[in-house]
This record gives sequence, structure tokens and C-alpha cells, in this order.
Amino acid sequence: QVQLVESGGGSVQPGGSLRLSCAGSGYTFSSYSMIWVRQAPGKALEWVSIVDSGGANTYYSDSVKGRFTISRDNAKNTVYLHMNSLKPEDTAIYYCNRNVFYGQGTQVTVSS
Repeated sequence: QVQLVESGGGSVQPGGSLRLSCAGSGYTFSSYSMIWVRQAPGKALEWVSIVDSGGANTYYSDSVKGRFTISRDNAKNTVYLHMNSLKPEDTAIYYCNRNVFYGQGTQVTVSS
């Protein structure tokens, strides 16, 4: 069955960086675009970024553009989200997503 497992979250100060990872299994990873979404406390799910199946094309929400970079390594069945210049408003649970499948999420907290 399809499994997505996120890791790499943590607590950082404003301006810091983190790299999130999402390992996919149970399907042909390289055949699908992959998405990162996030959910802040008390707020709706927010789309963050997408990378196409080959990794050549990426798109970002306006709120993270210029600060976050999505990438993937199809040999490792893993998609990454490199987050720089983190702000308190980036605090959320981050999920990777493929179609109707989501991982368990990883918590990112940005606070001084």
C-alpha cells in the first residue's frame, strides 16, 4: 500500500533553516508529482509547493516563494523541502501528499 513518511521537522529561531524529507513506498515514486502542504494551528490546510515527476518543474505558494525549495531524488524515493529564512508564520504541521495519500506529518515550530 502507499506510504508516505515525513521527517526533519523541529524547532528553530526566526531566520533559521530546516530540511524536510518525505519517503514514499508502495508505488512507483518516479511516476507521480509530489506536493507539500501544511496546516497551522486553527487554520485550514495550505498548499505549499509541488514538484513534477521528474523534478524539472516546481511551483510555490506566494507565502514561501524565494525561501523554500522543493526537490526530489527518485533513486531514493524521497522528496525534500528545503526551508530557509523561516518565519513564525511558517509554524505548522507539514505533510507530503500524492493524490489522496498523506503522510503523518512533521511539526515545524519557528519561535524566538
